Parts: sequence; structure tokens; C-alpha cells
Amino acid sequence: MKTVALLLVSNIFMTFAWYGHLKYKNSPLWIAIFASWLIAFVEYCFQVPANRIGHYQYSAAQLKTIQEVITLVVFSIFSVVYLKEGLKWNYILGFLMIILAAIFIFHKW
Repeated sequence: MKTVALLLVSNIFMTFAWYGHLKYKNSPLWIAIFASWLIAFVEYCFQVPANRIGHYQYSAAQLKTIQEVITLVVFSIFSVVYLKEGLKWNYILGFLMIILAAIFIFHKW
């Protein structure tokens, strides 16, 4: 559970680092890059421990899958709340397919 919590915090920072500047398109690009880099540093402070701790319990593929599912959830909320963009049916369907892939990765075959 600690791994998931750290990955959740990491992904919140990552989403702002990657997409937060889109709300400020009039700002100079170098400011967006620098601000994103600073946010990404904080993201790594959560992501690296999450993967270190999590690798005792999960494989690297499972950790990546957890991270991707968390990313989709965080990004969906971010795009609707922060960027004011709607989630179209095809986005939701695509996200659900990725979540379905996660079920296959975690299933004990």
C-alpha cells in the first residue's frame, strides 16, 4: 500500500510537470521547461522510493502497470478539473483497455 501511495503522489507531480504548463501557453518556453524540471525533481523524490520499496513485492512489469493505471486516473481527473477538457467516450474506452491489460499482468497464470 505504501508503494501505491508513493506512486499516487509521484503521478500527481508528474502530471503537473508534463501538462500543467499547457494552461500558461503565453509564458516563455524556457520558463515552462524550468518549472516542469523543478516539479519533476519532486516527482522523482516519490517515484524512486516507490519503485525501490515496491520491487520487494512486485516485479518491474507489475510496478510499471500500477504506475500506468494510477497515471490514467490522475490524468483523467487533471484534464477535466485543471485543463477543463472533457473525457470523450473513446478516451474512456482506451483507458479501460489499459486497465484490462493490468488485470492480465497481475493474474496468476
